[in-house]
Formats: sequence, structure tokens, C-alpha cells
Amino acid sequence: MWRAFRPDSITVLYDKKCRASLSRYFDIIFDKKMAKFKLLKTFPSDFQGKSTAEMWKLHNKMAEDFKDYVKEVDSGREADLAERSLLDLKIFLAKKTLERCTFCMHACAVNRLRGETKYCGCSMDFPVSTMFDHYGEEPELVPSFTVFTVGCSMRCLHCQNWTISQWKERGTLYEFEEVARQADKARLRGCRNLNMVGGEPTPYLYHWLEVSRSIKENIPIVWNSNSYYSHPSSRLLAEWVDVYLLDFKYGNNDCAVRISDAPNYWEACTRNHLMAKEHGELIIRVLVLPDHVDCCFRPIVEWIAKNLGRDTRVNVMWQYTPHWRAHEIPELRRRLKRDEMEQTIHIAKEVGLENFIT
Repeated sequence: MWRAFRPDSITVLYDKKCRASLSRYFDIIFDKKMAKFKLLKTFPSDFQGKSTAEMWKLHNKMAEDFKDYVKEVDSGREADLAERSLLDLKIFLAKKTLERCTFCMHACAVNRLRGETKYCGCSMDFPVSTMFDHYGEEPELVPSFTVFTVGCSMRCLHCQNWTISQWKERGTLYEFEEVARQADKARLRGCRNLNMVGGEPTPYLYHWLEVSRSIKENIPIVWNSNSYYSHPSSRLLAEWVDVYLLDFKYGNNDCAVRISDAPNYWEACTRNHLMAKEHGELIIRVLVLPDHVDCCFRPIVEWIAKNLGRDTRVNVMWQYTPHWRAHEIPELRRRLKRDEMEQTIHIAKEVGLENFIT
């Protein structure tokens, strides 16, 4: 099946650079290792009777211990389900966060448990636009069981999924257990991962943690995000995500605010990429925008090479097409020119990136 739809999904299995940067992910695909969420279920945590502050302190201490635990289980140590686990603690803390929601950088602090909504428009419901076996992702991910939730933490004026991100469609409401069942079925029919996207998955971090509690199969979790999430969210994601599939949209905050209404994007994005590198495996997407090669693309790839390593898996994306309200930004009214594409390749090589694709 993979070969028929995407021959490169087979050849990537022999790509040494890709395999090296995503080694644990490939081991999970072939059931040589356990997905992180399954390991979290086996890591005991006694958090009853503690205050929220005490729970966060316990969570962060256990997160450090969990690193060694993963190495031990990867090396053959037995891992049995815990009555109360680190995954349960993450779910509890995520639900507490919903009382004053600060999952994304807008930190609206509304009580979503009571149905309050603000910037992203998300409440306690779990609206899904669509879920399917995706053959259009990076070759190492294909086929990817991809779930598109409704709503987003940014306002990208050129958004290709704007009907989802901006609630022009309402989606279908799902129970956590049903999404988990669909993920299990997808894994059994050959999907390589569960790909959480949107819109943006961040407003549904609690929901996705709950989904993972009900998944039975060994399927890697791919967190497909705009990178505009808060530090508490990054702490909850650590130890749970197998592969961070992160956008790196802008090389400065002025462009981020002007095009996507995302103040302090650079600070959030760089912090979250560093966390991803430390706690999981990483694929970075850089969508090249017209007339943004010098102001955005160059500083992005320079930062990646310097701070994440030249061997970081980077997808330089040339498929920009004007969508939604792109006409409001003069330079975004057209597609990329050939010389802009060629320039990005030159810059990526110039800064020393060794594991990028286009």
C-alpha cells in the first residue's frame, strides 16, 4: 500500500540521516520500542491529596526520573500498567489548566470547564473536522492517521485550512474513546502514527491526553503544531510526544504579528523547539512566504543549525498559495518565484543543514 501511494515512504526507511534523527520513532513503527504514552501508563504516580502547586512540582520531578525509565524499558526492563500513573497526573493538570486556560500564548484565562471561550473559540467539546489516512505528509510519516480538530491559536491571514481554524465549519463532536478506537484501527491497518493537527491541537491538549489513555495499540504520537504554545503546555507535552512536527513560521515578531496576530512568536517558537529537541524527536516545517526569504527564512534556518544541530530534519516547503485573507498582505498575493526557491536551497546549504528536504 505504501509503495503504491508514495514510493518515497519506502525509500525513506533506508535514509540514514532521517533514520538517525528519528531513530526511536522508527523503532516504535516496527514495535521494537513502546510509544511514550504507553510508557507513561506504566510509570506510577501518587498525587492524591496534593495541591495543584505540589502536583506540578511532583510532575516535574517525575519527568526527570522518567528519562532514565525510558532508557531502561528500551533496554529490556519490564513495564506493567500502574494503578495511577504519570499520564493520569498529566491529564489532571491539563484539566486544571482549563479552569483558567493558558494552553497557548494568548493566555486568555477563561474557564473552559464552564463553557467559556475566547481567542481560539474552543470549549470542552471535541470537534473534529475530519480524520483519515494521510498520504501527503513527510515520507517518514506516511501513511499518517491524521485528525483535524476545529479552532486555532493564531490568525494566519493566508491559512489554507481557514474554514477549520476560524470555525467556518463546526466539525463533528467525538468522544475520547471513539477517537482512540479509530487510532487503534488505523495502526492495525498500517498507519505509522497518530497525527494531531487542526487548526491547531494545542487548545485540545487535555482532550488528546484523554484520548491516549484509551488507546491500546503501540502507535507513535505526532504533535503537529504551529509552535505557539505556552510553557505549561510544553511541560505537559514532554515525555508524552514521540515526534514533534513543528512549524517555524517567522524569523521575527514583526512578521508574526502582522500576518498571524502572534505576539512574542519568536520567543515561544524557539523555546518550544528547544524543548522538543530535549524531550522527543523533531521534524521542522518552514513554509517559505513570498518576499520573506531574508527576514524570515534565513534567520530561521540559521537558528536551527546553531541551536538544534545541522542534522535536524527540516522540510523546506514551497507550496505557498494565497488563501483566505492573504490579499490583505501585498507580498502574499502571489506564489513563490523560482529564484526564491533556489535561494532557500542555497541558504540552507550555506548555514550547514544536512538533513533537509523540499
